[in-house]
Amino acid sequence: MIRYILIGIGIFALIPIAWFAWWLLNPLFTDTIVEEDFPIPARAAVPEGMTLEDFPNAARAMVPEDMTLEEVEVQMGVAAAIDAPEIAQAMPAMSPSVAVNAVKAAGDFRDADSFHKGSGNAVIYEIAPSQRILRLEDFMVTNGPDLRVLLVNAPNPEGHSDLSDAGYVELGKLKGNIGSQNYDIPANFDLAEAQSVVIYCYPFRVVFSVATLATTEG
Repeated sequence: MIRYILIGIGIFALIPIAWFAWWLLNPLFTDTIVEEDFPIPARAAVPEGMTLEDFPNAARAMVPEDMTLEEVEVQMGVAAAIDAPEIAQAMPAMSPSVAVNAVKAAGDFRDADSFHKGSGNAVIYEIAPSQRILRLEDFMVTNGPDLRVLLVNAPNPEGHSDLSDAGYVELGKLKGNIGSQNYDIPANFDLAEAQSVVIYCYPFRVVFSVATLATTEG
């Protein structure tokens, strides 16, 4: 009888161990795919009857006197979302300038080692004054348990000690190991401290992939 009781206790004790092992190892054999659109900070409301000829004067009237040219260009990035086809068709010619000014830093993901692999682009955009996002584009990384997205104040961190020494800000849990996705950057975070983007596994304290960032403005 005691033997059967001990066997039952042993089986019962193995249940949480088996669940924990499944939680740790299951992501290694599955993929989580996400595809998020590029965020638009606002949607312009165009008065009914406004024509292309009316738009320049109306736009000037809506711009605050203290707004800089760069801020105006960033705000114009929402033009593709407006509900006036005639005006929207005139906007693509402006988009290259807007896109260049909106990109603050960018880099390519690379493998951390022969097992932890990553690829794709990490791009920091300013989509509105004081509103920045990190966007992972054409992204792929080896899946794992509890992966996090970090902005790190070091260009090539290789492990937990490098992260601790350099300092970092966490942007949240990785939404998916495959696909384009967006992460908000805290408004009080100094982008000068963002030297790399790191995909980091908390349970094992392992770096899965790193993208060293290069700034696009002086």
